[in-house]
Amino acid sequence: MADRSPEKSSPVYVIGGGPGGLAAAAALSHRGIRAVVLEKSDAVATSWRNHYDRLHLHTTRRLSALPGLPIPRSYGRWVGRDDVVRYLERYVEHHRLEIVTGVEVSRIDRSPDDTEWVLRATGGRAPSSPVVVVATGFNHTPRLPDWPGRADYTGELLHAAHYRNARPFEGRDVLVVGVGNTGAEIAVDLVEGGAARVRLAVRTVPHILRRSTAGWPAQATGIMVRRLPRRAVDRAARVMCRLSMPDLTEHGLPRPDTGLYTRVREGAIPVQDVGLVDAVRTGRVEVVPAVDSFDLDKVVLADGSRISPEVVIAATGYRRGLEELVGHLGVLDDRGRPLPHGRRTLKSAPGLHFTGYTNPISGMLRELAIDARKIAKTVARTTA
Repeated sequence: MADRSPEKSSPVYVIGGGPGGLAAAAALSHRGIRAVVLEKSDAVATSWRNHYDRLHLHTTRRLSALPGLPIPRSYGRWVGRDDVVRYLERYVEHHRLEIVTGVEVSRIDRSPDDTEWVLRATGGRAPSSPVVVVATGFNHTPRLPDWPGRADYTGELLHAAHYRNARPFEGRDVLVVGVGNTGAEIAVDLVEGGAARVRLAVRTVPHILRRSTAGWPAQATGIMVRRLPRRAVDRAARVMCRLSMPDLTEHGLPRPDTGLYTRVREGAIPVQDVGLVDAVRTGRVEVVPAVDSFDLDKVVLADGSRISPEVVIAATGYRRGLEELVGHLGVLDDRGRPLPHGRRTLKSAPGLHFTGYTNPISGMLRELAIDARKIAKTVARTTA
């Protein structure tokens, strides 16, 4: 193990107290490296606490554990939101992680002597270390498109980040915008929760998979095919989808033209069906074209039609929100995503690691665990 006692060197600072940050801190601690997690809120797992009530992992319990602590069997195969939070709290206690809450890091700079990273944090703090792990999360800043007329819309408009459950929308006409996993699940939740009408605005038709087929999870398939040639996976996925999923073309969801794995490589994860297919097929969720603009109390769709929902819920994704933190360091691509990831760092930014900024088909938590071990191994080797 590397000797990184606080008397001899600075700790590794980990920015973010979500799964990625906690996993990295635990893996570093396992190698005898002191890690300090800086979390801007007052508790770990804040983003998970704020997710909608019905959320469950789309990855299995066994394949979602972080390094050094299995998820309890009592949480079930598909772990719910509250149990994810309990697990992360237990994870901190089990590994005795050093967490400092209420500290937001707004900017990372290189030290004048070019040997360390200086963190500009709340309260005038400026801790420094040769190694920093950035783990502020994939879903950091809600992204709300700047639709024409949005500011003057007289109905209720909210981002999916602020949706908790269907109770406030019982008996109301709701339009959900976006058909990723979040939009699909919220639409189903609204139907089951008593919304009077639920429409789902779709710009790009998604690939839809069963979460599990005959007991075999989609995640396991994702792990198996992740490193196979894209075209081969696309062909196999096309056959699998035709055999396992009904054709919803007449309901507004035709089969996509592009291959499933091609879409994944572009950053679009398939929708895992937790009730959407049945809701669309039975007409309880109506598929409509994408939102083009707003006109007072009307929503103008891409085909020129106008509808008047009482509520619009925008499941339109998130930005990584890294520009202010590290945008000046030349470590982001033109979409704001880190150029290096996991154990890799750039020569121009040595010791600056990023984890949790991809959305892999093999499962986010599984890949966070793998990244954490690789980061810790690299840090131990380079600081020994």
